[in-house]
Order: sequence, then C-alpha cells, then structure tokens
Amino acid sequence: MFRRITNKPLRYSVITLYFIILFFCALELNFLWLFGYSPTIKDIKTPVLNIVSEVYTSDGKLIGKYYKENRTPVEYDSISPAVVDALVATEDVRFYKHAGVDFRSFISSIISTAKGDRRGASTITQQLAKNLYSTRNRKSQGAVKYIPVIRTVVYKFKEWTTAYKLESNYTKNEILTMYLNTVPFSSNTFGIKTASKRYFNKDADKLQVEEAAMLVGMLKATTTYNPIRNPEKSLERRNTVLSQMEKYEYLTTAEFKKYSQRPLKLNPGSLDEGSEGGSYLRSAVSRYLEKWCQEHGYNLDTDGLKIYTTIDSRMQQYAQEAVNSQMKILQRRLENVWGNENPWRTADGKEILDFPEKAAQRLPYYDALKKKYNSNQDSINYYLTKPKKMKVFNWTGEKEVVYSTIDSIKYYAKILNTGMMTMDPVNGHIKVWIGGIDHNYFNYDHVNQAKRQAGSTFKPFAYLAALEAGMNPCDKLVDKPVRIPYENGGKTEYWEPKNSDWNFSGREMSLRWAMGKSVNSITAQITEQVGAENVVKYAHLSGIESDLKAVPSVSLGPNDVSVFEMVRAYGTFLNKGVRSEPILVEKITDNEGRVIEEFKSEQKRTLSKEIAWLMIYMLRGGMEEQGGTSQALWEWDLFKKNNQIGGKTGTSSDYVDGWYMGVTKDLVTGVWVGCDERSVHFKSSETGEGSRTALPIFAKFMEKVYRDPSLGITLGPFPKPGVKISRVYQCPTPRYEVDTFAVDSAFMDSLYIPDINSDTATITSPEPIIPTPQREQENKPGQQPVNRPSAAPKTESVTEEIKTRKELREERRENKVKPNN
Repeated sequence: MFRRITNKPLRYSVITLYFIILFFCALELNFLWLFGYSPTIKDIKTPVLNIVSEVYTSDGKLIGKYYKENRTPVEYDSISPAVVDALVATEDVRFYKHAGVDFRSFISSIISTAKGDRRGASTITQQLAKNLYSTRNRKSQGAVKYIPVIRTVVYKFKEWTTAYKLESNYTKNEILTMYLNTVPFSSNTFGIKTASKRYFNKDADKLQVEEAAMLVGMLKATTTYNPIRNPEKSLERRNTVLSQMEKYEYLTTAEFKKYSQRPLKLNPGSLDEGSEGGSYLRSAVSRYLEKWCQEHGYNLDTDGLKIYTTIDSRMQQYAQEAVNSQMKILQRRLENVWGNENPWRTADGKEILDFPEKAAQRLPYYDALKKKYNSNQDSINYYLTKPKKMKVFNWTGEKEVVYSTIDSIKYYAKILNTGMMTMDPVNGHIKVWIGGIDHNYFNYDHVNQAKRQAGSTFKPFAYLAALEAGMNPCDKLVDKPVRIPYENGGKTEYWEPKNSDWNFSGREMSLRWAMGKSVNSITAQITEQVGAENVVKYAHLSGIESDLKAVPSVSLGPNDVSVFEMVRAYGTFLNKGVRSEPILVEKITDNEGRVIEEFKSEQKRTLSKEIAWLMIYMLRGGMEEQGGTSQALWEWDLFKKNNQIGGKTGTSSDYVDGWYMGVTKDLVTGVWVGCDERSVHFKSSETGEGSRTALPIFAKFMEKVYRDPSLGITLGPFPKPGVKISRVYQCPTPRYEVDTFAVDSAFMDSLYIPDINSDTATITSPEPIIPTPQREQENKPGQQPVNRPSAAPKTESVTEEIKTRKELREERRENKVKPNN
C-alpha cells in the first residue's frame, strides 16, 4: 500500500503517521486489553470529583462531614488571583499558550535530563488528567504494565490524549479551577478551599500572596513541604515560588522582597467545624440514610450531598452539657461505692474472678492471637498482660497510661455510659441525640443500637392496657402480696413480686397513684387481669418494636428495649394517640443546593385521643401523687408558670440500668445510664436508682431549655383534652401523716424480676429492708407549688400489725434470706 508513494521521505512520514494513528486508536480502544481504560468524551464532559457531604442541624450549623477525600469544590471567582499566578508561574508558565501538551517544554526537559538536570514537563492540564481520571491506577493499566519502559510511554500518551480532550471541552479558567479543586495538600486535605481552611482558617479568595505561594509550593511534595511538620522547608519552598512569580513578572522586585521576608504565620482551622460531640450524630445519620442511598444510587463519601437534620444545635448543646455534668458526678459515685473492690459481680454479689480473661476472649483480635500462638494459652496470656503505652478516656481529658490489655479491660468495664434522645412527637423531629459519653472511645450508640432492660419505665404500658380494657385512673386495687401462677416447662410456677421497699401498705390505691408511686404489687395485679399478651400488644402499638416476652413480670421491664423505641412510644401519648415515626433527616440537597429529597414522619393513629390524654394524666402522677417517683425534679427550677411535667423512673434488677422518661407539653425525652458491662453496677437504691442517675440529666437539660426563649419551648400546663373524657379520673389521693417506719418511696423504683426460661424458674425472696423516715421536700425559692404531695402515707397492716425493727432482725436471722437488689 505504501509502495505507491515513490518519494521515500514522504513514504516514511506517512508510514510513521499511520502507525501513530493506529497506536492511538489501539490505546483508546484498549486493544486486546493491552493498554487499560482511557477516559471517554462522556467522562470528560461529566468529570466526577469525590466531594465531601456535609451534615447540618435544623438551624444551619455544620456538625460533620463524610468523605474519602476531604474536598469542597470552589468556583474560579472564589479563588484568590495570587493562587492562580503562583500556580502558573511555578507549574506551567506557558499554560495559556499551549493546547494541553507543551512540546517545547517536553523537548527542553529531555535535553535537561540528558545533562543531569532532571525536571518534569507535565502541563497543568496533564496533571489534571492524572488527578481527575487516575490515569495510572489499576483500572487504567493493561498488560503493558509488566513492561517497564513501555508502560511509562503508554501512561504519558494517555495523559496527552486526555489533556487534549480536556482542552477541547473546557476553558483555561475552568481547567485551572478543576485542577485546584482536585490537588492534595497533605493530611487528607484536597482542593484549595479545604487547604485554605486547614492551614490559614480562611476562604480561598482571602489568601494573601505569601499564603498562596506556600500552598502552591506544597504541590511539589505535600509531605516534605508540609508547613506544620516541616516549617523550615515549607518556608524555603514558598520563597522559591515567590521568586518564580518575580521572574515571570507576576510580582515586582519590591513585592518579592516584602513577601519573602514574612514568616509563615499559620492559623490552622478545623475541617469538621462545629462537630464537637457530633460523632454519634454523624454515625446515626449515616445509618439512617444507608437504605436511602442504596435505593437512590448516592454515596455519602463522594457525592457532595448537604444533609439537613432535625437536630437543634442549641438543644443538643444543652443536652451535652447536662450529660457531661451528671456523668462526671455518677462516675465518681460509682468509684466511691466500690473503692478498691472489683465491681464485676454475679446476681448474688460474688466477684466474677475470671471476668477480665473472659472479656479478653470477646476482643476482635483474640482469634488472631490464638492463630498466631497456636492456641498456646501461656503465650496469649503473656501478650494480654504485657504493659504498653496507650491513651485512655478520662473525663478531664485523654490520659496517657502504661496498661496491659487486661488492665485496659478492667479500666473500661468501670466506666458509666449513657444514651439520650429528645423528640417533638407532633412532627417526629428528633431534637437531641446523645449516643454516649465519647465516640472516640465508645463507638456503640446507646440511643438505637444498645438495648437494655427498661425497668419501671415499662409500667405505663400495663396501665395503658388497663385503660383499653375499660378501667379508669380512679379504679382501685389493694397494695398487698400477690402470687401469680405461670407455666414453665410444663410445670406451674408462682411469681411473688416485691415492692421497692419490700413492704406492702395494705391500702387501696387508685391506678394513677399506683403508677405515680411505681407500686410493683398493683402493677402485677393489673398485668394479671389484662394479660401479659395485651401489655405486649399495646407496647408494640405505641412504638416498641423489640421482641417482648409476655411473661408475668413483663410490666416491670425485664425485656431489652432501646431509648429510641421508648421515646417513640411515650411520644404516642403526647401526640394524642398518633404514633409518629422519629425522623433524623429533614431534607437532602445536592452540592448546588437543589433539593433531592424531603422527609416526613410516617404517622398512624394507634390510640384514641381520650386514652392518650388519660395516659399523660397518669404520667403526671409521678409529680403530683403522694410518693411519686418523679418528685426529685423539685430540686430544679422547672415549675414556674404552672408548668407540668409527666414522667417515669426506671431501674432494672441490681441497679444495672437507670432510666428516666420525661414528658412536657412540647417534648419527649428518654435517658438511660449504666455500664456497658452489665455485671458492673451500683450497690443500692441511694446510689443507683433511675431517679438518682438518669432523672438529673433530664432535669438539667430542661432547665437550660426553658431558660432559652429562642427555642420557643415554654413553661406551662399540658393541653386540655380536646375530646370528652368519659372515664372517671379526678380522684384526689388521701393524705397521710408521716410514719417513722415508712420507707422513703419518693426515690424508690427498683425491680424484683424472676429469672424465667424454658427449663427452670428461680424465685428468691428478698430480705426486708428496715424502713427509714421520709423527709418532706421544700419548694425552692420563687417556685409555685403544683399539686405538690405531702409526706409519705402512713403504713398500715395487711393481715397483721407492722413488724418492729427487732422482729425484722429476728426474722432475718431465722430465715437467713439475703436481699436481691
């Protein structure tokens, strides 16, 4: 074919051109998978950047980011001209004169390299091609990657062709902008906007000449010229860039001298602005949107979404302050309770001697240790007990210690944790989300990942089932010993619940009084009458989704539930019987601000308005009824302007879990406190009751909320029914004189729950606790009394006279019965 061309120079030129064209065609088509992937025209026209997704509160505060590469794009007009001048002067002085590949510079670099002065010849456009399309990563490699010299030639040709494509589709300013948005600046910092924030805490258009020169200088070697790690080298490189700007007349000699004499003057800024304490939130939002992202084809780490949550930053801050304040107190209390004793105990109070070793076996890397040491226990134990430097969580800040793995297990087992959530049940908006005390050390979220025994906070569902069965708040039952039969493994067993003070008053008590005072015996009788299955049914209808076992003690909270579920369920009462699905995200926009999705709470009526209002009225009993378990709230400034609060304390067996569920006319809040390791807990009601652990967090939080008028959360009573109440509910509780033998029930709410399983059921009778006098609480100055109960009721006999202290001691010695706290 080529022989027809008689002129030899022309023939050889045509042959050369032919094979060049053939080579580039093979390169573009990845012929025989030799050359790897090359960007198409479509890729060029729609370049994909890994852009940071940002998370905001409902009031517009940035609380976190998701990213693989921490990059936020910026427009050309938002970049300081000094940055562009420094970049062109240093990286590609002929940028405005070539079409993507500078052959003059390329030939010059070959000659310089041959003389021993090696320098690059890549243009800004070529570097953009490499950064934007990863022309040298595995996806872009073919079989030639195994041929050293050839693969370098292929890579270079790919960059050339991609650079030409870019130049034919974008203006020079657009190319500069894309380049500055893609380049890395060390420490997972990508793009000029993020770098400006990282090193100077300012926007990219506010950069001074010397600051722009420093950032451009980093591009040659981001680690070597990192101004934080290597300030001297960074300063030297910055001045080199300034000299290039002077050489190519972007600066005068006087300007060069002025700028080069200035120090670096770094002002590092946070790249996760406003995200302190927000890590639980960021993780929760990520889990919340996981399914949505899969269904809609979005990636939180790369797609530059702007996510607007329902969280109120002010309320979140107040909740965080309340948690920090109370948890420090509780941690000191737990340490004082146990002193030098190890707190990991069995139900009967015996130390679990092999606790650290068993806990070590649950570590993620324990199997790897067994494999490494061929299951040699001595070698494994040597590794686990070998001291090493580490940083551990501490309320006063990170603490550096020399601990072994076993020491670390012991240390963290004693740390108390918490979970807290606040919701507006009308629209389902979650306003507060506190997943724990420190996300860096405790990743597990105690709002919706952790589930714990609900204790007496579960009792309202028994009273709900009673109302649904036709009973009313004024119906009365006697506080007396009960013996409830149940089937267990084909045998009839009996459950005999005890009250928190181990005594039975023998009084008739209204349902409202019994729930407010948290009387176990009456709750058990109600459960027996309505059926445990119905208690489970109405708990599910209200919003509990966890699997619940319909055992006789179900109303006393032996089942594990989450704070999230409990808040949702209590919210159904406040929302007039309509169950609102809590939502954490209100809307999502793309990087340009266009709305992609808006979220609304799914709502479904599950209770009548009358029943829902009566349940709120019942919950108010914790404050208004004699001996109500919420009355510790009087310590805080919460009761001006006839304010009303409903709530329920809860404490699981052995004081392992402390709960408080608080309801105001606007909000529902749930708080849980306890150790992640269930064998570690307080010893007594005075230290471990929900009213003494979780309730103060709610109180401190609400006190701050009420004091901030900008939130629009005001003091005041609950709304009136809005519907006709057909049930009898107004039945004042009789007031009784204080008896010196009466237990202080204002802060009592512990449980006694039998261990029920498919094979056996063990019921241990607790030792009676000698009663102590109750102190009547006084109003704080400036507070108005709101249906305030008087002192505890006088204890009356059931079938015999009240036992004296001497008789109690004698009975204890006789029966040798130990209390089950």
